Amino acid sequence: MLNNKQTTITAEQALPNRSAEIIPADPHAVNGTSLSKSPSDGHAQILLAMGCFWGAERLFWKLDGVISTSVGYSGGVTVNPTYQDVCTAQTGHTEIVQVVYDPDNISLAAILTHFWQSHDPTQGMRQGNDVGTQYRSAIYYFDDEQKEAALSSKEAYQQALTNAGKSSDITTEIDVAGPYYFAETYHQQYLHKNPNGYCGIGGTGVCLPPWER
Repeated sequence: MLNNKQTTITAEQALPNRSAEIIPADPHAVNGTSLSKSPSDGHAQILLAMGCFWGAERLFWKLDGVISTSVGYSGGVTVNPTYQDVCTAQTGHTEIVQVVYDPDNISLAAILTHFWQSHDPTQGMRQGNDVGTQYRSAIYYFDDEQKEAALSSKEAYQQALTNAGKSSDITTEIDVAGPYYFAETYHQQYLHKNPNGYCGIGGTGVCLPPWER
């Protein structure tokens, strides 16, 4: 049974906008790069949600070819939400990781493979014991190539799950990227700053085979 934090809200139900934008302190605590919503020329970005953003961000900053990561909120209604706002499930946002990458050094396919294999994309408005709309699985893309890759990789992973005897359907939201709001500074690279902190990352145990875009 769904609780009220697992129910999608309408614009009329959302918390009011905030006037102040959260600007996290630079630089990236692990690799020293600047946190920015606009990648440098030659770099690309994609927004990925897979439950609590602390462990998800650490997964991606470790990958060769990933230039920078940050965490924040996307896919919702309220402008400039805070973490406390998002936790009420009344802003519509999901906890998101911005992955800025160099396409010459890491493929989008590699990034999406880590995405699918590192969480359970069939759980709807939750991820493990983390319950609420903010923990839903999502891919927000910036161009047609990313859209095609997201959809075809989802189809391939659904088939892999079916072949492995798992009957649940993937619930991952795939949509064009909308506004991305940075989370507070203390959330950025949280597990680097707090090595023993909570990490909810856990996959299905099913691998994503090579797939055609």
